[in-house]
Amino acid sequence: MSTLFLAHPEPDGTLAKSALEALSATIQLAASLETPFCVGLVGENPGPAANSIAGCGAARILTVSGAQFSQARYATDAAAAEALCRATAATLVTTPATSRWNRVLPGVAHRLGGHADSHVTGLTVAAGQPSISRWFYRQRMEAVFTRSTRPWLLALEGGIAPVAAVSNRQAQVTAPIENITLTLPATRTQVTGFEAPASDQQTIRPDADLLFVTGAGWTKKQADGKVKAAEAGALILDFLRLSRSSLGSTKSLVDLGGEGQSVLPFLSHLNQIGQTGSTPRHAKGLATCCHGEEPHTVGWRFIGERRAISMDANCGWARGKADILYVADAFAVMAEVNALLAT
Repeated sequence: MSTLFLAHPEPDGTLAKSALEALSATIQLAASLETPFCVGLVGENPGPAANSIAGCGAARILTVSGAQFSQARYATDAAAAEALCRATAATLVTTPATSRWNRVLPGVAHRLGGHADSHVTGLTVAAGQPSISRWFYRQRMEAVFTRSTRPWLLALEGGIAPVAAVSNRQAQVTAPIENITLTLPATRTQVTGFEAPASDQQTIRPDADLLFVTGAGWTKKQADGKVKAAEAGALILDFLRLSRSSLGSTKSLVDLGGEGQSVLPFLSHLNQIGQTGSTPRHAKGLATCCHGEEPHTVGWRFIGERRAISMDANCGWARGKADILYVADAFAVMAEVNALLAT
């Protein structure tokens, strides 16, 4: 049995935190199985990233490089992943659960005659056989299972292992870096550029210390009988700008746009916590104008410290789901918090 770790460098040539966490989990898995592992990197110039982890203990480090691999594209990424799997004859393949790898792993598994599983939240070994942990049914049930099909491709969620402690110490380089040359199939798509929101418009920050979650109460009638969606939006965006926190939302607030009600225009289903299967792993969480519904709080299970603001002292957060509940008007509280942050 052999293991292959697949990753892609970021635009700056480094490996993301999620990739280093997945590498750490792979190192632990290979050690438990007492088998060697290899590393495969795909990108325009993965050499610097390969050098940065050359001392990780891998038996081989393979790269697929070229301008055609600079951006995510199914045809090229799937071809690169397939070539790396065949070159290493890997029976277990691990990747960070990025959108790039989640998109191609099932197709690669089909080409190799194997099986792929995503959203893996744990790796264990018993009697020489690997098992994985995964949540089902909107994350209400956790299963631990194994498969006999090989190769077995696994997309590992972030936060399930510490960042791999590897460094670019040439004296400890144990694996040569090999470049795999591919004959690519004809592609029908061309990447013409990359667009990203300005840093002050970005609301999803997975590495932020705080997750700030909004509920539907922000867009409902307030104590004076008026809807204050514009004021709510300004308070929330000011807090995100001042605190550099990440923004989440309940399903009810995300869906309001389709019901003809007042909405917060900067929210999308990407911000939704709970029923989409998202499992944020921030050190702290602050829920505002939420009711502590089960799907929402289940999605919070990896948050370290949970606090909530609600006008209802008997809401779901008050029933053991929050470490601290502030019974107060979120508009007044967040206005005061923003004023303190600004000073």
